[in-house]
Amino acid sequence: MIRIILFLLLIALAAAGAAWLADQPGDLVLNWGGLRFTSKQPMYLLGLVVVVAMVAGVILRGLWKIPSHIRRGRRERRHARGRHAITQGLLAIGHGDSSAARAHAEVARRHAGGDPLALLLHAQSAQLDGDRDGAQRAFRAMAEREDTRLLGLRGLFIEAQRADDPVAAVMIAEEALKMSPSSSWASHAVLGFCCAKGDWAGALSIIDNNQSAGLIDKATYRRQRGVLLTARALEFETVDRDLSRSSAMEAVKLAPTLIPAAVLAAKFESEAHQVRRAMRIVETAWLAQPHPDLADAYSHVRLGDSARQRLVRVETLAAKKPGHIEGALAIARAAIDAAEFAKARAALQPFVTAPTQRVALLMAEIERTEHGDSGRARAWTLRAVRALHDPVWTADGYVSDRWRPVSPVTGRLDAFQWQTPVAALPSDKGHAIEPSPFEEAMLAPRRVEPPKEAASELEVRPVEPVEVKPVEVKPVEVKPLEPAAPTVQDNAPLPAAIEAEPAPAPSVSAAPEPAPAPAAESAPPAPAPLFRSRADLPKAAPAPIPAVIPIIRAPDDPGVDEDGPVDEFAEQIGPPKAQVGGWRGFLSRLGS
Repeated sequence: MIRIILFLLLIALAAAGAAWLADQPGDLVLNWGGLRFTSKQPMYLLGLVVVVAMVAGVILRGLWKIPSHIRRGRRERRHARGRHAITQGLLAIGHGDSSAARAHAEVARRHAGGDPLALLLHAQSAQLDGDRDGAQRAFRAMAEREDTRLLGLRGLFIEAQRADDPVAAVMIAEEALKMSPSSSWASHAVLGFCCAKGDWAGALSIIDNNQSAGLIDKATYRRQRGVLLTARALEFETVDRDLSRSSAMEAVKLAPTLIPAAVLAAKFESEAHQVRRAMRIVETAWLAQPHPDLADAYSHVRLGDSARQRLVRVETLAAKKPGHIEGALAIARAAIDAAEFAKARAALQPFVTAPTQRVALLMAEIERTEHGDSGRARAWTLRAVRALHDPVWTADGYVSDRWRPVSPVTGRLDAFQWQTPVAALPSDKGHAIEPSPFEEAMLAPRRVEPPKEAASELEVRPVEPVEVKPVEVKPVEVKPLEPAAPTVQDNAPLPAAIEAEPAPAPSVSAAPEPAPAPAAESAPPAPAPLFRSRADLPKAAPAPIPAVIPIIRAPDDPGVDEDGPVDEFAEQIGPPKAQVGGWRGFLSRLGS
């Protein structure tokens, strides 16, 4: 508005001046060489003089500014070439052409050396070539400038990490965090360093700054603060009980499903005789993620309880998550402690067909504790070696035996998860280790011995000739002296019909020799220790086996422990050498 008013005032003044000149009397004469201009109106001639003066001034001004225009044009052309080189260099870095990136970086350095993007192109081309010194020089030059200081610090931080210099990396990250508190990479690096050296107060302050700066939302802030408080409570559990208790209780309030926090808080509540509160804490975490530590804390929530009382409490906890393997394992563990082996077997029964390592080890402990059967216990132990892995604390492919607040690989907070490690996941390929014959035999169902009445009846009953099955002597015709391929170990004794034969005959006979019958009648009946059921044995009670074969027991039968307890894990882990079964094995042993 003011400019419009001033413009109108100037026009009015110019019009007034022109009117005043027109009113003045007189002649205006201009002599220039041979030219003579005369005007009765001086105004027109004065206007012509003004116009000529203006044109001359414009020409002189243009001549005066020609050098500056030339310099500015050259500068613009250099800047354009530099920008073009920067663009092409960044594109070359994007598709991995190190030679082109280096050439464009040199062009950009000559034509646009002061451009921040030229410094960035030079640094990244040096990184692509593996020139760490050149990259550090470029990033250091960027860190000295005010506009690229944060970018230069980030590059120096990355180079310090590549050089495996954590001290320099943390110092650079701390400087960047002071300059820009909202820098996520700097806060992440300083947070990981604080957690590594146990500075929980500093880590908590960084979490608070991240939440106030808007880097994390409220739910993430509560979870991460609960993780840090849990780590501090675990560290000061034996040093400062009051600080540990307050940290654990605050952590449970912030993250109720965090397993270590729930276990530690339940322990403190149990010590304070707050049993119901401790049970509620464990139940909340159990519903989110069943864990063996939660089951152990729940079973010992009341001090001084017996093993049977702990078993009842664990069954109550497992019922809140029915069908879960952790509940079954917790019940089996408590049942073994309470000598309730039937409940332990019933709890593990749904998982016996494809057991995990913990299931197999619990089954081995049941066999050893209940029956003292070291053979079946050893078989379950061998099966545990090749069984599926149980869930463990895993973070970024790193497996830990305990929970940790940050990942040792990437420094990420709250990275550990209770899950099966990636290397132990099942695949579509076959098993690398096949089950051994010893394992199959020892894990077969138990055979129930016939009652004494049935055994006495079997003593009087003679051996019928139908059971001899003379057709089964035909395998003798197939070259018994040539080596036969090893087959699956036969831990069961030979059938009664075959053992009734005193020796194999070279020709097929329709009737067996009568000599073994009196021997069978005179031999004392003794039930054979069968390890597994055979398809070729009758379903009824087995007939008495005459003592014809000199081998009393199978080579892999552990027998009676006469020399005291044996270290099962000191023995060779692997399938024993299998003997040839059937007629071929009988003939090979007879010939030897």
